Amino acid sequence: MSLLSVEDVRRRFAGRDVVDGMSFAIAEGENVALMGPSGCGKTTLLQMIGLLDRPEAGQIRIAGITPWTESAATRAELRLGTIGFVFQHSNLIDHLTARENVALPAWRAGMHRGEALTRADELLEPLGVAPRAGALARELSIGEAQRVAVARALVNRPKLVLADEPTGSLDAESARAVLTALLGAAETAVLVVTHDPEVAARAARTLRMRDGKLAEAA
Repeated sequence: MSLLSVEDVRRRFAGRDVVDGMSFAIAEGENVALMGPSGCGKTTLLQMIGLLDRPEAGQIRIAGITPWTESAATRAELRLGTIGFVFQHSNLIDHLTARENVALPAWRAGMHRGEALTRADELLEPLGVAPRAGALARELSIGEAQRVAVARALVNRPKLVLADEPTGSLDAESARAVLTALLGAAETAVLVVTHDPEVAARAARTLRMRDGKLAEAA
């Protein structure tokens, strides 16, 4: 059974079909790139899969659950425990340290504070930002903040990570660290939106969007 199933999903804005009948599936542990020109609907699609926006038609299934037919509480549980999200910009909480930002989703999921902080440290180390664990988020460079955001997305060992242009504003070293952490997460499927062919080349499969539709797969 697929971990993620998207069936004829549609979303309109201002009278325009931004996502127009997208259908595809992702298996457990599979890494998939989503490419396409700016404005073709990639981010809108990702937000619907990530349960941040409701599709107007079609169906999304995640780990056997059809979240948009379930309660808001069920969707919140899925977002916290099953889905990790890496935004184009890190979206860290400025007044928390890097370590606390990573640990926060684990605390919310019921993990003991000490265990959550230890888990955060384990994730920050391979990403090369362990020396900045005690720095406030607002003190981090763009590259450091994005690495911390990746660690945060992985802290609850999600089954699915959604990443929206995670390397778009990074230098080569930071981009490599981010991709290695994302695509190397054991038993975690990744759907990464990217314009970068080098990022797509590291995924097992590439989907291409154009005008809100699935154009081709490779």
